[in-house]
Amino acid sequence: MEIFAKISEVFDIIVNYLILVVEFIGIVILMYAIVSAVIGLCKRQSHTRLKLAEGIALALEFKMGGELLRTVIVREWNELLILGAIILLRAALTFLIQWEIKIERKNGNLTDLQLHDLKMPLTNDLKSEKNKDKDG
Repeated sequence: MEIFAKISEVFDIIVNYLILVVEFIGIVILMYAIVSAVIGLCKRQSHTRLKLAEGIALALEFKMGGELLRTVIVREWNELLILGAIILLRAALTFLIQWEIKIERKNGNLTDLQLHDLKMPLTNDLKSEKNKDKDG
């Protein structure tokens, strides 16, 4: 039984670190989306709102993943109920944001190439910086 307790303790530590990593990734994505949206607003770029919504939706997915990982180490029913409520709230937010994204795409009359560019904001930003460096 002592070995089982040690294994359980190590498992809890590993899961807690994984939760921190996954939620940190969600925070980084959210911060990037917000900064990118502010810059887009200042530059008056089209579809800034859509980019922000997609960034928020992706960040929420990571945060929800962290909450799902947390359910693995929950020991009491009260904690499980709280986690369930948080997961439901985040799922509802994700659903509403995805709905907003769908409406924005329909209203924006975007081409397939524009949709692809919007789905890949980080890689496109890096590509445009490389092109500026080559040109400059």
